[in-house]
Formats: sequence, C-alpha cells, structure tokens
Amino acid sequence: MKYLLAKLLFVLFLFSNIIIADVQLIKKENAGSDTTLLVIGGIHGDEPGAYFSASILATHYKINSKNLWIVPDLNQKSIQKNSRGINGDMNRKFAIIKDIDKDKKIVEEIKGIITQKNVSLVLNLHDGNGFYRKMDKGNIFNPNAWGQTCVIDQCDLNQTQPFGNLNTIASDVKQRINKRLIEEHHTFDVKNTNTKFDDEAMQLSLTYYAVTHNKPAFAIESSKNLPSLSQKVFYHLLAIEEFMNIMEIGFKREFELDEKNIAKLLEEYGNLSINENISINLTNIKKILSFIPIKSESNVFRFSNPLGSMARDGHNFVAYIGNKKIVTLSPQYFKMGESCTDTFDVIVDGVKETLNKTSDIIVNDDFNVIEQNGYRVNAIGFTSEDLSNESGISIKLKDFDKRFSIDVDNRVYRVEFYKNNEFCHMSKVHFIQDHENE
Repeated sequence: MKYLLAKLLFVLFLFSNIIIADVQLIKKENAGSDTTLLVIGGIHGDEPGAYFSASILATHYKINSKNLWIVPDLNQKSIQKNSRGINGDMNRKFAIIKDIDKDKKIVEEIKGIITQKNVSLVLNLHDGNGFYRKMDKGNIFNPNAWGQTCVIDQCDLNQTQPFGNLNTIASDVKQRINKRLIEEHHTFDVKNTNTKFDDEAMQLSLTYYAVTHNKPAFAIESSKNLPSLSQKVFYHLLAIEEFMNIMEIGFKREFELDEKNIAKLLEEYGNLSINENISINLTNIKKILSFIPIKSESNVFRFSNPLGSMARDGHNFVAYIGNKKIVTLSPQYFKMGESCTDTFDVIVDGVKETLNKTSDIIVNDDFNVIEQNGYRVNAIGFTSEDLSNESGISIKLKDFDKRFSIDVDNRVYRVEFYKNNEFCHMSKVHFIQDHENE
C-alpha cells in the first residue's frame, strides 16, 4: 500500500513525502484500482466534527482494496481560529473567486484534486445547525436545519456515471445510519437542495462544483446540537464507512466504532518534532513550555497528527491540533550543532543503554547520562549546585523541580545536549514509577 501526503509549506508530517503548496492530501491506495473516495474535512473552521473525523480516518483506518484520499484540514487557518472562514465562506467560492482572494490558491488546488480522473465520489464533511426534519417541529427540528443529513444537489448525474444515482445512494446511507443511532432523535435524512433551480448560494459550493464536473458528491452534516464532539465524529465515521461499503472499498479500523473509543482517540494529540532534534509528545502536555532551544528562523515543525499546525503569537509558537490550542512554546534561540552525534549512552536503573538522540529515557528509579568528551548535558529542572555539566550524575525523580516538567503529571523532564555552546538535541526522561517520596 502506498501512503502519500501533501502538507502546508513549513509544517510537515512524519509520514509526508509529497508537498502541494496549500492543501494536505493523504492517499491510501492499492495497486490496480482506479475507484477512489475523496473525503474533505475542514472547509469550515468552526465545524470540528468534520475535520476530527477526517483525521481519525487518516490515522486509524487501513484500506485493503481500492483507494481513499483524505483532505483533513482544507481551511487550516480558519480551523485554528475556530472560525467559519477568516477570509469569508470558502464553500461559496467554487463558481467565481477573485484573484485577490486569500483563499484562491486553496480553492483552485482542491478543484484540481476533485477533477482528477480517478476520483469516483466526493464527500464534503460539515457540522450543521439543528436536526433536519421535512415537517416543522420547532426551532431545532425543522426543514431549514442542516444537521444529521446527507445533502445532495440533485437526484442523478448522467446515466453512465458510476455512483451517479445520488438520491438512491443517499437514501441507502440514511437507512444504514439510522440502524445505529445513539439517541432516537438523531435520525439522518436526505436533504436535496435542488441546487440548479432553487438554491443560488449552493450553486457556489464545493459539491455543486463537483457534480457540474460529473463527479458524484455529497455533503455529510452531523448536528452542531449533538452534546459532544465524539458523537459528531461517530456519525461522520459511520456515514463514511457506509459510503465505503457501497463503493466496495475494503477497510479495517483499529478501534470499535463507539462514542467511548472515539472520545479517547480525540485526546491523543500525537507527536511534535522540531528541526529533527526535538521530539515532544503532545498528549498530556503542559500548556506552556519555556526556553525551548530552536533556531531564530527557518524552523521545521512536523506533527504526527494530520490536524497539527503551528502559529506565531508574538515571540512564541503555538501548537494546535485542529481548533485546540495544545501548547505554547517560548523559544530560546541557539545555533544548531553541525557535527553532533546521533546517539548517546545512559545508565538506566543500573543498565547501560545506547539511545537515539531524541529517544525517551524510560526510568523506574534513576538514570545517569554517560559523559561524552566535548558535550554538555543540561537536565532541565534538576536541582544541582554550581554544575555546568550534568552528565555522569545519578538523578532520581525527587531531584527535579516539578515546575520544569513537560507533562501535567510531573513525570517527564527535558534532557538537553550541547556541544561548544551549540544545541545538539533534546531527549526526555520519563519516570514510570513514583519513588519521589521514598
């Protein structure tokens, strides 16, 4: 299987190997098949059910037959701001867009992806207001609501187009979803906007652009009125799976599809790599980390989570997962060492180990970084007196000042390596047992 990923300019992911200017495209492909489902999340930055679903689809599903393409965070800057669109509604820019529009590059790139020959069907994910009902049953349950719908622009494409029977497919998906509702009032329905004749706003949308280019396209709308993000994601993933079943795309997920498991996955933020010499687990991390040794410019941030992104906030760097602000990094600028070793030796609980430069040091009781000629070790938060080099010292959890821990449980601390006053790399020591009070 081939996995391809395109990512925004300076923010790259660990599994990336192709760069497209502004759109992240993850491809999960199998040789010999042209049938491809394209799933797009994040066209609206304030609809987290959509983009967190696309992210879990990218990281926790294996495609065994045919192809799945995923754009998890189409409107990334708006996602960071939790805004529908910081430059206006991106989903109203697919018929006409001005050259000066800041969204133009993204819109033109996703158009190019949609119209690629092997794209067989397009799903555009949203979170919509209320619960759609054909009959008016109040402010939340009414025909003007969008939530819990499979939206189509028209009933059919031309008769020779595979998956062109939009209304039949949407009705089938609706029936399948309604067999697995969390609550009875979460029922899905088909909403036909009859775009060509009845809806001028939808004539500017991504799905209508697709169908006018003879690409079957559907919008999946979970409800913004659902009580939790995990429920929104549940219905999105359930709908996507039913479309894959209809398209005979073979898949396997790494978890049981229920609200509890999804809630756990949503709290797994993955890893952040900085300049290939710092690695930080973003799950359970403190909100602010100070004096992070980086370059004054041209830093490279890599996230293992497809929704990872970095933004500047004055002097600081802010790491996001989707619309969630995970950690603020306050930098300390260093020149990077050019001839640093890629490994280091450490005695862990009495046993000597050789570790790669950004590896975690997993400790029960104590650790001791073995001295290397020309290198200086700084264990951040270790309370020592007048020591310029903290290698060759046995260090326990109780020796650290909790204020300097990386994690909220105060068990993970930074161990930094320097050579000739240039920064080489950072490891982390992770204490897995509590001997602090012994």
